[in-house]
Amino acid sequence: MTSAPKLSVLQRGFTLIEIMVVIVIIGVLAALIVPKVMSRPDEARATAARTDLASIVQSLNLYKLDNHRYPTTEQGLQALVKKPTISPIPENWKGNGYLERVPKDPWGHPYQYLQPGLHGDVDVMSLGADGEPGGEGSDADIGSWDQ
Repeated sequence: MTSAPKLSVLQRGFTLIEIMVVIVIIGVLAALIVPKVMSRPDEARATAARTDLASIVQSLNLYKLDNHRYPTTEQGLQALVKKPTISPIPENWKGNGYLERVPKDPWGHPYQYLQPGLHGDVDVMSLGADGEPGGEGSDADIGSWDQ
């Protein structure tokens, strides 16, 4: 008479309940972690926009220091890269320019420039992810006045 082989503790499999408990725990952790990780790219883009704005404003201040005025709205931020040909022509424009190039915001839209600004002498802003004025969250405007 042959007897059924005995299973050792190491050969025993997981029960359905144990597998379900592990799946629930993984689901709860994913529900808590994924939203925090998913918002990181938007936070990084907003931080990059603020850094760009600070650099542009610094370049505008150097332009003003050399030329006794900011570029006009018509001359735009391009006046920091290439000497303006639209009046008023800056007399002491720095030969290499004030920026290597005018950057686009992290969402690929051009930065907006206004002189005189609504919030100060000049306003430089990104219109956010949607490229439209206003908005909330990642669509919110980020301006030089927030620096």
